[in-house]
Amino acid sequence: MKEKNQLNPGRKQPLILEIKGNALDDGPGIRSVVFFKGCPLSCAWCHNPESKRVGVEIGFEANKCVGCDTCIGVCPENALSRVNPFFVDRTACSLCFQCVKNCPSGALERIGRPMAVEDVVATVVRDKSFYDTSGGGVTLSGGEPTLFMDYTADLLRLLKAQGIHTLVETCGLFDIDAFTEKLLPWIDTIYFDIKIMDPADHKRFCGASNETILKNFKVLHEWAQNGGAEVLARTPLIPDITDTPENLEAVAAFLKQCGADKARLLPYHPLWKQKKFKIGIADPAGQNPKSMDAFQDETALQNCRSIFETAGITL
Repeated sequence: MKEKNQLNPGRKQPLILEIKGNALDDGPGIRSVVFFKGCPLSCAWCHNPESKRVGVEIGFEANKCVGCDTCIGVCPENALSRVNPFFVDRTACSLCFQCVKNCPSGALERIGRPMAVEDVVATVVRDKSFYDTSGGGVTLSGGEPTLFMDYTADLLRLLKAQGIHTLVETCGLFDIDAFTEKLLPWIDTIYFDIKIMDPADHKRFCGASNETILKNFKVLHEWAQNGGAEVLARTPLIPDITDTPENLEAVAAFLKQCGADKARLLPYHPLWKQKKFKIGIADPAGQNPKSMDAFQDETALQNCRSIFETAGITL
C-alpha cells in the first residue's frame, strides 16, 4: 500500500513514537517530549530517521537479540532471516507484528503507536510538579507536529488548560495560515530550524525547497516581536553541509535581516546512523562524508559559534 503524501497525510490522529520524560535539552527546565511520526522533509542526516515516515514501521536491534529464532518461527511471511544484514525483509513483511509479540528480548519493536490526545495529556501531566518547580513543560517534536494541525491544536489547548508551558519544535514547512489560526494561540515557545540557506542545497539535502520555511520564519518572528510566542532559530551543525562558513554566514545574515538577535547551534553527533540500520536503511555509497562518522570536536564547534557571535547573534 502506498503511503499518503507527507505534506497532506490525511490522518487525523498521528502515530506517536515516544513520550520522553525528564528531558533537559528540548526547552527550558525539566520537560516531557512528545515525538510525532512523519515529516515533510527528508534530511540526509536526520537524527530521528524513524520519524520520517508517517506510517508504522518495524525495528530490529541486533545488540538485543539473543538468537532464539522464535520470531522466525512465527513469521507468516518468512520475512526474517539471519542471512539478511537487516534481519527483516521489509518488502515481504506485512507488519502483523507477531514477531514483536513473541520476541523475548525486545530486539524487535513496533515503531509508532496511535494515542488519543487525552492519553498523551494524562501521561505528561503526571510530571507537572517537575515542570512547575523547574520552569519546564511539554515539548512537541518529531518528526513534525504541524503535519497534524487539528490533533496538535487539541493537544496544545488541553496542555494550556492544565497550566503547562508548551513548546513546539518545527522544521518550518507548514501552512502558515493554519498554524497561526490553530496552533499559535496555545504555544509559548517555538524552536524553528533553519538548516541551509542555499535553495538548491536545501532541496538536495533536505528533499524540499526552503522558500516556505524562510517566509514562515519571518512571519512568526514578526509575531514574536509584537508580543506573540517566543521564536528561537536553531541550526544543526552537519559536517561539510550546514557547518560551512558560507552557510552559517548566510543564516546569520538572514536572522539579522529579520531582526533576530538570538539563535542556537546544535552540535553534531553520528548516532542517527545506528537508528537507520534499525529500520533497514543503509547509507548509499558516497552519500555522506567520513566527517559525519564522528562527534563534533570543540574547536569546530567554537569556529561555528564565532561566525554567529561576529554577526551579533547571541547563542
